[in-house]
Amino acid sequence: MQTRTLGTTGPQTSALGLGCMGMSALYGDSDRSESLATVHAALDAGITLLDTGDFYGMGHNELLINEALRTAPAAAREKARISVKFGALRTVEGGFTGYDGRPNAVKNFAAYSLQRLGTDHIDIYRIARVDPDVPIEETVGAIAELVEAGHVRHIGLSEVGAQTLRRAAAVAPISDLQIEYSLLSRGIEEAILPTARELGIGITAYGVLSRGLISGHFTRDRKLAANDFRGMSPRFQGENLDRNLDLVDALRKIADQKGVSVAQTAIAWVLSRGTDIVPLVGARRRDRLTEALGALDITLDADDLSAIEHAIPPGAAAGDRYPTEQMAHLDSEH
Repeated sequence: MQTRTLGTTGPQTSALGLGCMGMSALYGDSDRSESLATVHAALDAGITLLDTGDFYGMGHNELLINEALRTAPAAAREKARISVKFGALRTVEGGFTGYDGRPNAVKNFAAYSLQRLGTDHIDIYRIARVDPDVPIEETVGAIAELVEAGHVRHIGLSEVGAQTLRRAAAVAPISDLQIEYSLLSRGIEEAILPTARELGIGITAYGVLSRGLISGHFTRDRKLAANDFRGMSPRFQGENLDRNLDLVDALRKIADQKGVSVAQTAIAWVLSRGTDIVPLVGARRRDRLTEALGALDITLDADDLSAIEHAIPPGAAAGDRYPTEQMAHLDSEH
């Protein structure tokens, strides 16, 4: 397994990470036994970075990772690095009501995560979205106190803009910024990515397949389950979906010429953007994981990259990446 380092102060991890959210929430029903088998297969393949959130299934995902690691070989368990997002406030019905970045709340969230994960430390800890009522300096300062106490190893951030990134980095070392980055979501290239590189902060890129939209497996006539968040996502609606799948068709021609899959091409593109970027693949099944791992063997030369840019130019995506009310919570978009 190829490795990369998260920024100048973060840990070394596998070049691909496993995003575990879909095993517990937001993409319809999932298969628990297949989820566990997928985590085990990822560890066996050399993936060391497991990404979760304490609000994924209201703790379900952390408990799932706990079980997966407890039943994995000791060597794989010791190499695993767990990245946890916190701060989202939920309702019993599953709704989101905001984010809490107060120092006492940060430590409270961490205490519960440590219990659910069954570990004495969290490798990377980050608030999922900036709390608009709490200065980022206070939130990061609280995580820094958890680092000093030995409960957290590294401080991360999620979906913050360049200015917030600078403010946070002035408080304590930041290992990485987790943010959406794909052929359909390239907003970080203008200011956020250059700022992260200036500050020595790595990128863990989620949504590299745009929630399956550019996986090559999503079809125009696909019916989404009522509990699948993509049913509310602008990019999966009406004409937007048609336009976006036209882009996928253009990418498929390039993938076919190389003898690889659309998903592998999209992941390989993110990998090609710099060794300071670690893509997170949200595979929920072993076959999808195997496909994603194949991206590590793909080399995109200058002609390939030019063809991909022509097929999906920056800004070509139709529709925002989240519904309007959720876009408002993204510091990275302001």
